[in-house]
Amino acid sequence: MLDPKIFYRKLDSILSKIGLEKSGKDFLFLIVNELEKTFGEDLKISNGRIYEERGNEYVLVSQLSESLKKVAQQIPASSNALQALLKTKTYIFDNPSLTIDKSVNSHKEYRIPAAILIRGTEATWIFIFDLKSGWIREEIEFCLNAVRTVLNYRLVSEAAKNEVEQAAHIQQSLLPAVPPEFQGFKIAGHSQPAELVGGDLYDYFNFDNEVLGVTIGDASGHGLPAALLVRDVVTGLRMGLEKHMKMVYTFKKLNKVIYQSVYSTRFISLFYAEIEKDGEVLFVNAGHPSPLLYNGKNFTELESTGLIFGALPEIQLSRGYAVMKPGDVLILYTDGIIERKNSSLEEFSLERLKKVIANSYEKSPIEIKDEIFNASFNFADGAEWEDDATLVVIKREKSS
Repeated sequence: MLDPKIFYRKLDSILSKIGLEKSGKDFLFLIVNELEKTFGEDLKISNGRIYEERGNEYVLVSQLSESLKKVAQQIPASSNALQALLKTKTYIFDNPSLTIDKSVNSHKEYRIPAAILIRGTEATWIFIFDLKSGWIREEIEFCLNAVRTVLNYRLVSEAAKNEVEQAAHIQQSLLPAVPPEFQGFKIAGHSQPAELVGGDLYDYFNFDNEVLGVTIGDASGHGLPAALLVRDVVTGLRMGLEKHMKMVYTFKKLNKVIYQSVYSTRFISLFYAEIEKDGEVLFVNAGHPSPLLYNGKNFTELESTGLIFGALPEIQLSRGYAVMKPGDVLILYTDGIIERKNSSLEEFSLERLKKVIANSYEKSPIEIKDEIFNASFNFADGAEWEDDATLVVIKREKSS
């Protein structure tokens, strides 16, 4: 065990260098080098290397030991190991069945990779170190988490030259990075702001293995005022929603908070559903465009059960019910998808959305999401988005 005083003094030195070191193309390499030089012996870390996100994979862009040949050159973004890292931001791959660098299995002695996720404004990187015998989990995680936090802050602060850019980074941090795992269901979601910051939201609430909560919303307007309202709503939902809590009561209380806030002249539509593993769906829809439930033949619209939030101090809100059978797909969307106009001022429309869903029904949620976004985007000949557009696609897997 490293002496705490020595540990903190060395860590403080590295964190200070992250804040003071001149940025440039070698900035990240210098930090990795400094981290290994300072803590290599103490924390048993070695073979530092950096991967950069490029399309659907992370590509090796730098490594301290050029003589180290047996390291992964690419890491697929869809790999289970990468998904685990995206969720936790720091991960020690001490289980050989889940490794971020499969090449380590070719060594006589299994090298344990430890990785952290570094996010800039325009790029994302992964730092990977190999742990040698004698490493201690608490020390590794404490050190890497501290470095990751300070380095992310440095990259964001340097790029965020005004408050709007900072708001955009805050808003992106509120949106889920990856969908939750919920047995029997596959999920995909994405939000495309029309400006640097947007007025749409979506989120997941993974209470346990029995119930999954999902929400989507659309604040009136877009830009900074809408984004700030979205921030407050997301925070309120995360604090207020719990399993077995009556959703109608929770949302009536949220409406009152929105109405009484400084944004009382702003409104937000909101849809929230709790999906049980047997396919039962309980939902409230506060003035949001009706999500579409499709079984391969027919569409069911989960229609509004109450008024849009923020219009009145008290609203009537009831609960709706639906069932997702094996193979069914549920599409949550905002009006930025269906109201997108072409050069003739014709809207993409709900009917076109349904057609895309029907044609891509057999595909995965990620593919269905991409099909819808591409169809709506191309409908307007690739013009910039004039309104925020958000989608969540949930598909119940067919019984085997």
